[in-house]
Amino acid sequence: MTSTSKAQGVALVTGASRKAGIGAAIARALARDWDAVFITYYRPYDHESGLVYSPNPDDPQELLAELRGLGCRAEGLEVDLSDPAAPARLFNTVEHTLGPVQVLVNNATYSMQGGIDALTAGQLDRTYAVNLRGMALMCVEFVRRYREALVQQTDAACPATTFGRIVNLTSGQSLGPMPGELAYVATKGAVEAFTLSLSAEVASLGITVNAVDPGVTDTGWISADLKAKWESQAPLGRVGMPDDAARLIRFLASADAGWVTGQVI
Repeated sequence: MTSTSKAQGVALVTGASRKAGIGAAIARALARDWDAVFITYYRPYDHESGLVYSPNPDDPQELLAELRGLGCRAEGLEVDLSDPAAPARLFNTVEHTLGPVQVLVNNATYSMQGGIDALTAGQLDRTYAVNLRGMALMCVEFVRRYREALVQQTDAACPATTFGRIVNLTSGQSLGPMPGELAYVATKGAVEAFTLSLSAEVASLGITVNAVDPGVTDTGWISADLKAKWESQAPLGRVGMPDDAARLIRFLASADAGWVTGQVI
């Protein structure tokens, strides 16, 4: 789309701390179609998890500059989604700076290595707070505000918003095991179940809800030996790249995806 033909609305993408990550790729893809994109990031997580392969603290601001260069309005906020009050504050900020959210992509995640012998209540709680509770409360805010906007538009005899989109990121827990990350697995399995039932609950509002499992994706964390092993096992001869997931999510966020809901892709 050209800048004059972009869809009028705001796409909100969580978890875009690093320019090499999936969240950044999603934001770039949506910036090509949407008038405005808002990103969230939480740089302390990269250091807590040991993911310091992109140590540039300016990545979020540089990403925002990229998005603006694609012809959209773009803003961002550092936010810890483990705080149950964060989603409401975040949506208030987005609406104040850019306008109502029409597309929500729940990409932010929390994952720490931990098999059964290392699993603790603290690890379970921290993982649940972001991956499941944080995601669910983001959906609550999106649906509540979307419904209120529909009522206001109807009362004002204005054309109603045509659609809303929610896309949740998962990791294919229904397809196979992931030993060594049990807390993460438990919460991402719950994301898939939540996605299916929420899609049925909000379908009458014109909101679709889907989940995307990117598969093994090279965002800088895969060693050369591991990458070679996975490439040799992959039918297409390569691992995924962030743009692969981003292109799918760009479609799911579009008007063309109105007949796709309740899916884990």
